[in-house]
Amino acid sequence: MLKNHLTKKPPGSLRNIKTDSLALEILKQLGQHNFQAFLVGGCVRDALVNLEPKDFDIATNATPDEIRKIFKASRIIGKRFKLVHVFHKQKIIEVSTFRSSKVNAGDDDQEILKDQQGKIVRDNSWGTIEEDCQRRDFTINALYYNPANQILFDPHNGVEHAKKRLLVSIGNPLRRFEEDPVRSLRAIRFATKLGFNIHHDIKEAIYQKGSLLNSVSTARMFDEFNKLFLQGLAKDNFFMLDQFGLSKHLFSTKLGEEGSFQRRMLIRSLENTDERVRSSQSVTAGFLIAAMLWPKLVKLSADKEEINLKAFYRNMDFCIGHQMVLTAVPRRFYGYIKDIWALQIKLQSRLGKQPIKLVGHPRFRAAFDLLLLREQCFSKSEGLTEWWLKFQNSSRAQKSYILEKLYEERKGTEYKKFGFSEEIS
Repeated sequence: MLKNHLTKKPPGSLRNIKTDSLALEILKQLGQHNFQAFLVGGCVRDALVNLEPKDFDIATNATPDEIRKIFKASRIIGKRFKLVHVFHKQKIIEVSTFRSSKVNAGDDDQEILKDQQGKIVRDNSWGTIEEDCQRRDFTINALYYNPANQILFDPHNGVEHAKKRLLVSIGNPLRRFEEDPVRSLRAIRFATKLGFNIHHDIKEAIYQKGSLLNSVSTARMFDEFNKLFLQGLAKDNFFMLDQFGLSKHLFSTKLGEEGSFQRRMLIRSLENTDERVRSSQSVTAGFLIAAMLWPKLVKLSADKEEINLKAFYRNMDFCIGHQMVLTAVPRRFYGYIKDIWALQIKLQSRLGKQPIKLVGHPRFRAAFDLLLLREQCFSKSEGLTEWWLKFQNSSRAQKSYILEKLYEERKGTEYKKFGFSEEIS
């Protein structure tokens, strides 16, 4: 079967693939030890559609222990899926062993275990390249390529589907999504990234099996959250998720009706994230979570048309905790999110010498960015962001003068509650 699907005339985009030097060395060493070895997955798929490959993963018929013996600078990782990380300085290449679909119940280390729903919970049964390709999700991810000898293994017509720009499942997608429900999210992510249409069988499987995402660990869902919303296609992914009814598995807040502040804020946050990725600016899940949960925090803390400060601070943990039911929120983001929320109140007041202190706050820039997003979603500007822009760009002497003038204007005024009427309504 292997020879039937091997070709020495791969598409030009693959022949010209810019392969990582460490990956090439690993392929060479495995070949010299009489093992089969191929680049597989995303790097081959992306090169095929003329995208620059980033992650170079390798699949081989060598077992993790055999790989470990060949490469001294390596380590075996994982329990559910054993892999080998081969590293050189700061670079790491992931090397996996071909997997089988057969269960060998006589050996605990060579067993596939599934839960009652059919989801794979352990998978360390080694097999051949033919068996391994059957285990992959989509045909465009079952392409095995060795750039040294330019041999391509394509048993499921992945190259042809790539030409047609069609995402096709390997095997029955209903069964495959039961094995791993995250494949529904991967289908959406690949479709938007590659500009592919989704085969109707996969669409039907997403509708029928999307609810199985409830059984996926929150840590893995957070990883998918990052892949969906921090790589430059957040808005496109959101609309497709919403179309398939999957957004509720990633967002703990109700998205609201078309045109509502809640929905405007979420979409603007996603657009802003995409803009930052395109301009090579930093993006974090912490900021996106803070922005998307802000309307919920305001609603919960509203007292008529004002914010109740006690309720505001009390509801911070509630909002983050509610999100954690769906996706893990790493501890390092807790303080970050709560800081930029609390600073929204302080940015509103501008009392005394507080503005000078706020500009020096380590979270000021993120808090100001959130304020900017909020004001962009208002029907009319309150001028707060303009004031803070002017204040940030002024000299220290000018800052003092601005604060003196502001104090005179607001002398005798009490600030006990803060209005966010448009965000509450």
